[in-house]
Amino acid sequence: MSLGCAAEPGSSHFGMFLPDHPLIPYAALSLPFLLLFRLTCYYYRKAYYRSFWLAPAACAVPEPHARQTGETRFPLVMQNVHRYFFYVAVLVSLVNTYDALVAFRHPDDGFVVGVGNLVLLANVVLLWCYTASCHSCRHVMGGRLTHFSKHPVRYWFWTRISALNTRHMFFAWITLASLILTDLYVMLVARGTVVDLRLIG
Repeated sequence: MSLGCAAEPGSSHFGMFLPDHPLIPYAALSLPFLLLFRLTCYYYRKAYYRSFWLAPAACAVPEPHARQTGETRFPLVMQNVHRYFFYVAVLVSLVNTYDALVAFRHPDDGFVVGVGNLVLLANVVLLWCYTASCHSCRHVMGGRLTHFSKHPVRYWFWTRISALNTRHMFFAWITLASLILTDLYVMLVARGTVVDLRLIG
């Protein structure tokens, strides 16, 4: 499999529309959008609302604020852009899926399977689980439907995503770990620190 840097010939399948930089990889372009997707995520909101805004501090604790404004004022009004960052996250997940699948094809040996392939594939599957379990995804599939009986396909997807949504917290945490471990493994292989163990091919 090819785990080279963007500067290596043939490693950029979508072209290089910006000059290559030795310190800033192309993947950094998606980082602000993905960070904002997580920052505005419903699960993460619950965590830092309680920690920083004490809203609510806990179920049986009196409300510390004199007036509740919800997400109608800055900075919390920015949470409403979460649905748009969801679309960006879907696009990035599609690119990651493409990368993971292309990595199974070696230019000289044909179809190969290495540890790196399994690492990339596992990371992509977990990222899709996190993205698909998002409340915005659930809303896209069935949030505006008045009669589910008239839209059986969307209803089928909505029920599956609703079931996945119950595990959104789990995927939110596990993908943080998988992203770090995957990037670390790719970096170590690209630098030649470790050799990607070939299993097939």
